[in-house]
Amino acid sequence: MIEEIQKRPFVRPLFLWIAGILLQLIFPDCNLSVLLLFSSGTFLLLAFCFEANGNRCCYNYRWTWGFVFSCLLITSSMFVTAGVERQDNHVSPAVIQQFAMKEQSKLADSFDCLHLTDEEKSVLATITLGYRQAMNPEVKRNFSTAGVAHILAVSGFHVAIVCGFLSIALGFLPKNRAGRWTKYILVVVLLWSFVCVTGMAASTVRAGCMLSFYLTGKVLRRTTDSYNTLAAAAFCMLVYDPFYLFDIGFQLSYIAVFFILYLQPSLRNFIYVRNPLLSIPWNWITITIAAQVGTALLCLFYFGRSSSVFLFTNLPLTFIATMLIPMAFLWLMLPQWFPGLDWLQRGVEILTQWMVKIVDAFSHIPGAMFIIQLDFVSLIVCYAILLSSLLYLRLHRPVWLLLSLSLLLIIMFAEVIKRYYVS
Repeated sequence: MIEEIQKRPFVRPLFLWIAGILLQLIFPDCNLSVLLLFSSGTFLLLAFCFEANGNRCCYNYRWTWGFVFSCLLITSSMFVTAGVERQDNHVSPAVIQQFAMKEQSKLADSFDCLHLTDEEKSVLATITLGYRQAMNPEVKRNFSTAGVAHILAVSGFHVAIVCGFLSIALGFLPKNRAGRWTKYILVVVLLWSFVCVTGMAASTVRAGCMLSFYLTGKVLRRTTDSYNTLAAAAFCMLVYDPFYLFDIGFQLSYIAVFFILYLQPSLRNFIYVRNPLLSIPWNWITITIAAQVGTALLCLFYFGRSSSVFLFTNLPLTFIATMLIPMAFLWLMLPQWFPGLDWLQRGVEILTQWMVKIVDAFSHIPGAMFIIQLDFVSLIVCYAILLSSLLYLRLHRPVWLLLSLSLLLIIMFAEVIKRYYVS
């Protein structure tokens, strides 16, 4: 585990920065940051003194600089958190929010000429632009019951589709150095324009950062590590605004991506599919399962409910959304006189109607939603059980299975006491 962390240079700074955020919020009135800064300075001064006296005891060792770096990074995190907390600006800038709302409203008005019901127009505006003002609460409940609420919330899924669409649309550029850099700049600028227009939600900013790092590595001809890219995106977001750490979208987004990276390859290889026509939907299914495994407990903690039909709805709706989002943007961008625009409009209408019909059908299935409310302690213990079980399946070491079963026994014992003795 330590070796895996050492391979990814952004993981350790991320943990240290999160530690600084939590320390500042737990001990706001304590001068802990000053104490850490003083400790690192004193330790470094002593190292220089020992070195000057010919005692090469610690200055040349990595852990000396590691201790100093850790103290400085935690101190910086505490100072930044305290500054943001005093300014009370741990939300997206008001200028960007106003710009996003104005552009969303302007673009959403274009959907009025489509032959769709108000409910269908609101769904289309939400999944493409993040425009939620016209969204009916009943429609939100239906999507949540069907296990596809993430399609309504503009997230990494939408950003990835837009990025893929832009890459394909700009594929005509030459493959030489100039063409490569032109494509890179255009994709990154247009990608962040989409992130800004949709309101800079935590999940979209995360996806924008990750894709920007990936595209930068690709244009520089460097190999990228997915875990390191994920940690780098989280680190940059928390440096900008430490209170992203407590945003539900931020937590769900990063946990979902982590479990997709960790669990999906094993699920995909569990059944090896050679046929390319079957491998694509099989990949979607495994991605859905991996993301659901990672986020189900957090959803039970925040919302107290989760869907039991998510596996049946995600495959068709992911396929529809993958086609609908780029088609809708094409329809918005193209002029009215463009040949074939009527066919494109009809395609957008049909896909939107089918999306709403599928969600309505599955959301009314008896037992489509189950309700379990987790408290914070149960959430931590359940995630510990989940992670130790996954480590046992990956490493085949009995200690992880023993830990998982022990924690499961503890939580079951606590539940029995709560139900039959406390109440």
